[in-house]
Amino acid sequence: MPPDFLSNLYVFVLAGFLAFEIVRRVSPLLHTPLMSLTNALDAIVVVAAIIIAGRHESRLSVVLGLIAVAASFSNMVGGFFITDRTLRMFKAGKAKQ
Repeated sequence: MPPDFLSNLYVFVLAGFLAFEIVRRVSPLLHTPLMSLTNALDAIVVVAAIIIAGRHESRLSVVLGLIAVAASFSNMVGGFFITDRTLRMFKAGKAKQ
């Protein structure tokens, strides 16, 4: 195993743990703006995953890149649907008054 792989894996696990802890402590009032922000971040991740998968450095990088593209894209699209639904609920509440 190359030494870069272990350091990258360490950074990935640490970033995942940090993101989980940060998102877990967000108040419910901020979830909709946070969802919009994560949609933008997922779009950046999709582009980066496409670049990684397109390099063809090894089969593993291509497979992991394709998995990252699929996971980020599905998360991004789902986040947009949820954000749109939440915003429509707020608009419907104001229109009834």
